[in-house]
Amino acid sequence: MKSIVRHIPNTLTCISLAFGFYAAILGISGDYSGAMIAIFIAAIFDFSDGLAARLLKAYSAMGKELDSLADIISFGVAPGMMLFSFLDKLLYTLSWNDSWICKLFLLAAFAIPVFSGLRLAKFNIDERQKTSFIGFPVPAHAILWSSLIVALSPAVIIYGDDSYGIFQLSQFITSITPEALLIGLSIAAVATSLLLVSEIPMFSLKISSFTWKENKLQYILILSAILLITLFGIIGISATILLYILLSVISYQDKSKPQ
Repeated sequence: MKSIVRHIPNTLTCISLAFGFYAAILGISGDYSGAMIAIFIAAIFDFSDGLAARLLKAYSAMGKELDSLADIISFGVAPGMMLFSFLDKLLYTLSWNDSWICKLFLLAAFAIPVFSGLRLAKFNIDERQKTSFIGFPVPAHAILWSSLIVALSPAVIIYGDDSYGIFQLSQFITSITPEALLIGLSIAAVATSLLLVSEIPMFSLKISSFTWKENKLQYILILSAILLITLFGIIGISATILLYILLSVISYQDKSKPQ
């Protein structure tokens, strides 16, 4: 029985990896909603493998390494492929899509898996990250990008008489040119990827007790997530992750101030 129990956490990790691989396949093929759902399921199993290891006391060096390998697929490669596919589609709406300069924007998608790998390697050897995080966690980063791409994917390209394209984003009650969207997403991908390896402390969602004082940030984030998703749908998920970053930065600044 013990031999079976000790394999449960690693089995859950392998399931997370499998869903991450499936998300990558869906992402590069343009099924962004399916890829996002697969990433979300991978995140659930990623959380459950650590929980199972703690409850069953089934820790192992192999499990730690396997968890990081699964995370790079599920939360690095999968969202990176989603963004690559989305940016590639944006290129076809541009009049200068044959330019080599235009193709350089696709490299922004590579930042997600590359910096996710750096983040995971750093996390494995950083002894400071026991109860909180230093830098942006890769699952949260993957959820941010997968939900953002799904929110943007229904955008309809409209061409006027001057042949210039405009993306009509009804969810945001605004319009944006493909060029602006391409540049904006490319810059954002690099910026958020750099947060993965930053020294900014980020609070954990693990709740050790139910008191408001000890879990104020967690409760604010959970309540805000419910409100944002209810009001704005999929884009509310992205907004929740951005709020998580903001709350972490504010909390860090407050703690760093001299008392």
